[in-house]
Amino acid sequence: MSSAPLTIRRLTPALKDDFLRYFEGAAFADNPRWKSCYCQFLYVDHSTVTWSARTAEQNRAAACERIDCARMQGLLAYRGDEVVGWCNAAPRVLLDAFNDEPDPDAQRLGQITCFVVARAHRRSGVARALLDAACGMLQAQGMALAEASPSRAAATDAEHHHGPLSLYLSAGFSVHREHDDGTVLVRRPLTAAAARG
Repeated sequence: MSSAPLTIRRLTPALKDDFLRYFEGAAFADNPRWKSCYCQFLYVDHSTVTWSARTAEQNRAAACERIDCARMQGLLAYRGDEVVGWCNAAPRVLLDAFNDEPDPDAQRLGQITCFVVARAHRRSGVARALLDAACGMLQAQGMALAEASPSRAAATDAEHHHGPLSLYLSAGFSVHREHDDGTVLVRRPLTAAAARG
């Protein structure tokens, strides 16, 4: 693993090729069955889209289109010129998968939905740096709350793609609701004081 310092950059059309190279290379090197998602799962309305029928090519094209028009958001972590991590974070209103889950806070809610950290860079602070940057990005967009859905039942790095519960709790999130399947809904206010915390 490189000792170069981490740099976090917000996804923009200019960084689209870096995003694609990461997803097609190191991102899923040890979990190839998820390689085809291109982080599109929560951007589609599952009442109208059969996710299991989607191809990698369809998801890649959708990611490119959404990146180009700023309807897909997130952050890339770099060590030097190498992308070593990704965090999908966006205002909830951009994530069509939540259409069937009405929430009174939807308009002011920022969703932190997944992390993909290259295997050689895990447990080195990449996810924490991405989470901190995601909260800052969502706050700058006027979101009042950040929300995520870690799982108590996750046993592998791949299953922790929503981020471990301990990561969120150490970053000032608190449990909002728990589900029977082990999913824990956590939230954090995005006030200036919370962002510094």
